[in-house]
Amino acid sequence: MEIVIQILITGLTLGAMYALAAVGLSLIYGTLGMFNMAHGLFMTLGAYAVFSLAQLTGVPLILGILTAMTAGAVIGVLTHLLIVRFMLSSVEFETNILVATAGLAILLEDIILKFYGGYPYPQPVTVSGKVWIGGVVMTNQAIIIFAVATTCIGVVAWLLLKTRFGRAIRATAMNRDAARLMGVRTNTVYLQVMALAGALAGVAGLMISTQATLSPQMGGDPLLKAFVICVVAGLGNVWGAGVCAIVLALIEAAIGFYFGVRFGFPTMLMLVIIVLIWRPLGLFGKERVVRL
Repeated sequence: MEIVIQILITGLTLGAMYALAAVGLSLIYGTLGMFNMAHGLFMTLGAYAVFSLAQLTGVPLILGILTAMTAGAVIGVLTHLLIVRFMLSSVEFETNILVATAGLAILLEDIILKFYGGYPYPQPVTVSGKVWIGGVVMTNQAIIIFAVATTCIGVVAWLLLKTRFGRAIRATAMNRDAARLMGVRTNTVYLQVMALAGALAGVAGLMISTQATLSPQMGGDPLLKAFVICVVAGLGNVWGAGVCAIVLALIEAAIGFYFGVRFGFPTMLMLVIIVLIWRPLGLFGKERVVRL
């Protein structure tokens, strides 16, 4: 029983961090139809923003979360204003934006290297202490990570399902031209989606850095895993990405416990292959019917 509890604790902690990264990535793809290669650097910048503020003054956790969200949202908005909006009407938008955001990721990583160097740093904004659950130790930091991720994803779900803002996003994701005809300002929606996804990425970066260390390359592995999760769920399916993040993290935790940590991610990749053979559109993906 203790083993099961430990796997659940580890899986839910990992899943919470993966979900924050995957939901933002899926939200961008579902609305704009683009895969943001710089999403991992959005996470990195969010974590470094909190680190920089902590060097100047003491930062409570809630202020650290708000700082990470702000930094992620700002870089998301700037990415849209300086890059994405000029390429939306291009014929090969998906390919062009893939290359452009990959270049942006390299640029941002080089800037971080220039200012902070390549050495890893511990994230100062953490919560100490631990609790015992069924004979298994669980850190307060893990509880905070799960609570913050659950809250953020819950707020996003409420925004998408219960607000006019969310209806505009869903309408734009379904059919951009039809949404425009109904009075939706799609360019504003794209900007808001980039800001929201950036804010989620910033919080994800902060949470990840509290479990590992700060480094310019820290966003690479979460980005890859977020992409895997989005593919398994179905590209663009936001709630499916959240569910798959938790399930795949639990599987990774179980494989890591019984067979070794190095087998966790290869198992996730094997699951991707199986899912794509069985359901090419993902577990929650649906085929779109286009009438001509």
